[in-house]
Amino acid sequence: MNKSSKKSKSSRPSAKAVAATAALRAIRGGKLAPKKLAPAKSTPAKPTARAAAVSVVAADDSPVIALALAPEKLSPAMAAYFKKCQEKLGFVPNVLKAYAFDTAKLEAFVAMYNDLMLGESGLSKLERQMIAVAVSSQNRCYYCLVAHGADVRELSDDPILGELMVMNYRAARLSKRQRAMLDFTVKLTTQPWGVEEGDRERLRRAGFSDRDIWDIAAVTAFFNMSNRVAFASDMRPNSKYHAIAR
Repeated sequence: MNKSSKKSKSSRPSAKAVAATAALRAIRGGKLAPKKLAPAKSTPAKPTARAAAVSVVAADDSPVIALALAPEKLSPAMAAYFKKCQEKLGFVPNVLKAYAFDTAKLEAFVAMYNDLMLGESGLSKLERQMIAVAVSSQNRCYYCLVAHGADVRELSDDPILGELMVMNYRAARLSKRQRAMLDFTVKLTTQPWGVEEGDRERLRRAGFSDRDIWDIAAVTAFFNMSNRVAFASDMRPNSKYHAIAR
C-alpha cells in the first residue's frame, strides 16, 4: 500500500463522527448549522399592537373631559386650593380641572366634597371612601373607581381591600358595621324607592346613630351625582392614581 492510500484512509471520518453528523442533521431538519454565525445586529423592537393600545388607553390626563369648556381664571381661594393639592398629592385632581370652567360650581363642589368626606362625622374617612367606591362600583364609574379606589388603598394601607371594594365588597371580610353600611349604600343607589324603616333600623343595630345614617345617605347621594356627571362628560382620572398605594 502506498503513502497516498494510507493518507486517504486516515482522513475518512470515523463511524462515530458519521453518526453524530446524522444526529445533528436530524435535529436541525436535515441541515447543519454553519460553524460561525455573524453577531445579530441589535435593532430597537417595534411596538406591538397591544403595547400601542395600552399606551393609548392609559392617556387619561388629556383631555380631562369630552366637553369644550374653557377654564376660567381661578379665584384666589381656588388658586390656593389647587396649589395645596399639587403640593400634597403631586397633582391637581382632574375633577377639579373639569369644574374650573365655572368658579361658582367649582367652589360649591369643593365645599360639598370637603364637608362630606373630610368634615366631622361618626363615619371614618375610610368608611366614607368605601361608600364612594361601593356606589361607583354599582354605577361602573371609571373616574371614581380609579380615584377613590386609590383613596381606600391608601387610607386602609391594604391594596387588596381597595380591589375588593372596586370588584365586589361582599367578597371582603368586613365588620358587621361596614357590611350593614355598604348594603344600605347599594340599596339606596340601585333601589332608592325601596328604602324603608327596616333598613334604617338595621343600621341602628349595627351601631350607627341617626346622624350617621344621614351622613351615609349624603355621601351615597353625592357620589351618585358625581358618577353621572363623570359619565356625561367622559371625565378621565389622573393616570397617577393607578400607582398609588400598590
